[in-house]
Amino acid sequence: LDWSSDKLFGQALQSDTITTLMETVTKILSIAAGGALGSVARYLLQGWVQRRADHLHGRAEVFPWGTLAVNVLGCLLIGYLVGVIELRGRMAPETRTFVLVGLLGGFTTFSSLGLESFALVRAGGTVLAFANLAGTCVAGFAAVALGFWLSRAL
Repeated sequence: LDWSSDKLFGQALQSDTITTLMETVTKILSIAAGGALGSVARYLLQGWVQRRADHLHGRAEVFPWGTLAVNVLGCLLIGYLVGVIELRGRMAPETRTFVLVGLLGGFTTFSSLGLESFALVRAGGTVLAFANLAGTCVAGFAAVALGFWLSRAL
């Protein structure tokens, strides 16, 4: 693909269109890199916490302590970082995308649920926030059960 050409996929492109395309691709790659790191961090931390819980109790724990730890830590981190950004504005947009969407998104999407629900409370939508929390948990559980049932039925 010749990026210097004025034609791409048979359409004439303005230089600002190519710039926008390159910025989008860069953003997507940044999110992917952050997501990869966040996913590995989740895997390692979740496993470590679960093994510690198993060791402390002298048996394999049924309760998912590792998942709980990752979800709560992800919520703490996203809350802290958004608070710092609001107060000080000290994070470049590219870094914000890498960290908040990529790294923490790969670490736990639960942090996004917590942040979005907190934003609803701050905007006066407390009922909507709790509906979002309950709805996501209940619907998520129901979707897992349905998916499992479908795997057996098909």
